[in-house]
Amino acid sequence: MNSPSIIALLYGPDQPGLVSRVSSWIFLRGSNIVHADQHGDPEAKIFFQRIEWIPSGQIDEEAASFEKFATVELGMNAKVAQSTDRPKVALFVSKIDHCFHDTILRFRSGEMSGELACIVSNHSDLQVDTEHYGLPFYHIPVSKATKAESEAEQLSVVHKHGAELIVMARYMQVLSDGFLDNAGCPVINIHHSFLPAFAGGKPYHQAHTRGVKLIGATAHYATADLDEGPIIHQDVTRINHRNAIPDLIRKGRDLEKSVFAQAIRLHLDNRILVYNNKTVVFD
Repeated sequence: MNSPSIIALLYGPDQPGLVSRVSSWIFLRGSNIVHADQHGDPEAKIFFQRIEWIPSGQIDEEAASFEKFATVELGMNAKVAQSTDRPKVALFVSKIDHCFHDTILRFRSGEMSGELACIVSNHSDLQVDTEHYGLPFYHIPVSKATKAESEAEQLSVVHKHGAELIVMARYMQVLSDGFLDNAGCPVINIHHSFLPAFAGGKPYHQAHTRGVKLIGATAHYATADLDEGPIIHQDVTRINHRNAIPDLIRKGRDLEKSVFAQAIRLHLDNRILVYNNKTVVFD
């Protein structure tokens, strides 16, 4: 069994000697770096780093000490986690179930470094399936008239279960600014197109009308701007003039499942830094 490790994600103004100062801090404590990666943005003059090490002493104390060092002495933004962390995840879904089933099975197999805590849906269609998986299901209908009250109820469920991440497995509702502001955690959405192409509704129909030769899927962090949040992961597949809309949907669903899963995995493994509506992904 691997020893528990500390994972740090850092970003801030680029300056000479940052890599040396970080690695020296770890080395001088007698700890052992097992992985390190960094990136510099020459235009923004911003330094990004993901570093992972096995601590020599008490893991909580060393993690807290490093976070103080990174923020106070280096002036960096820092997120410090541990390899044994298992964040709780709330899954939102409507009726379309391919990402729903795929995501649950990946969590059940131990593929994800987290715990699926609850399922929230604006329809009751997947309640029986959810109960078969042994997960709590919350049916919270949403309409224009009840949206504020429904989102307040959804937030209550998210907070009750201590969710540190919300994932939208083809949840066909637009989350309000108020929901995103009060969720207290990131939200990952899967969109069934290669954004920024074909944002909004019915992207496969849009792609078919336009006659494109590639379709894609995009996983991104949800923001107040629809389908415009920082992109985490994307993939594409080829289509041709013989493919009708049902063919695009069938091919696209395979992409959606894999892209969505990879985005969740990258987030839970602490491999993503967000800056200026973009991501740096240390994969």
